[in-house]
Amino acid sequence: MLEIKNFSAFRQLETPFYWYDVDLLARTLRSAAREAERYGIRIHYAVKANDEPRIVEAIAAAGFGAECVSGNEIRYVLSHGMTPDGVFFDGVCKTDAEIRLALEAGIAAFNVESLAELEVIDALAAGMGKVAKVQLRINPDVDAQTHKYITTGLNDNKFGISSYSFDRALEMLRRCRSVQC
Repeated sequence: MLEIKNFSAFRQLETPFYWYDVDLLARTLRSAAREAERYGIRIHYAVKANDEPRIVEAIAAAGFGAECVSGNEIRYVLSHGMTPDGVFFDGVCKTDAEIRLALEAGIAAFNVESLAELEVIDALAAGMGKVAKVQLRINPDVDAQTHKYITTGLNDNKFGISSYSFDRALEMLRRCRSVQC
């Protein structure tokens, strides 16, 4: 690892490059961990933000969990020090293979985005003789007044179970035999 004590040394580096202040990261993680402990919560890192191995390993060493949006991210965090009990699987396009991988790994929970996804997870878990832990992502139908291409909280958006489907989701959960909410 290149150690730079004088920032003029940056001129010698080929661009683009990423520079991480690992000491600052360590201090930030310790501070966040102390606050999380005070409130009895566990912090989960969104791997899509940055999957640099040293960053993920430092976050795992601090005892944090991970929010993953693909099977590859699940594999990655597990191979870089995260434990399955701290992994949550989010996202709207989970494939059957990714769901099976997550079930086999024993992740903490799936954040379910739709009624159809809940059915698929239940069926796949049943076929594997597993029980999937799930949480429902509820779409609140709230307009945050952001750009139309990045909004996520309206009924028209693909993210989450809409308020008009919530009763059906609860009924479906009652019928599911291989999911636990």
